[in-house]
Amino acid sequence: MTDNSFYVTEDLLATKNMRFVNHLIDLIPQYVVMYALSYSFFYYGEFTGDYALNNYWAEMSKIEDYLYSYTLLFIYYFMMESLTDRTLGKYVTKTMVVMVNGEKPTNQAIVKRSLSRMIPFDALSFLGTNGKGWHDSIANTYVVDVAKFEARKRSQSELNQIGITQDI
Repeated sequence: MTDNSFYVTEDLLATKNMRFVNHLIDLIPQYVVMYALSYSFFYYGEFTGDYALNNYWAEMSKIEDYLYSYTLLFIYYFMMESLTDRTLGKYVTKTMVVMVNGEKPTNQAIVKRSLSRMIPFDALSFLGTNGKGWHDSIANTYVVDVAKFEARKRSQSELNQIGITQDI
């Protein structure tokens, strides 16, 4: 049974500093994968004598670079947020993604969030006045402080239990 009276309020939202740290930490796995691919292609060429893959990777066009980078970005955010409601950065800052009613985000919302991150300057859009990034607004999701969120959910649930009779 879901409680439709719960809504995410401004006091539950992650701070701008938390969001900025999330962004910085979430860049790390993306860079690690890209560098790992680069080194893998180089060492593959060294061991096999076939440098075609390494040369392609080193000489790819800007469009191809964006295509690979954004594909990796989409996969990272979609996989992490659809499976755990969090990314590595959100684990560190103890924040998570929720819908306006406090429920787990739908896969559709996560796809919107992940695709919206490809908008130029989206990564810093949460620095605006309301603390929500464009990817939050487009997907109608919120990044909340887990401790505050869980405390509010628990107190809301306890309040809802008042007056309910139990069958004995």
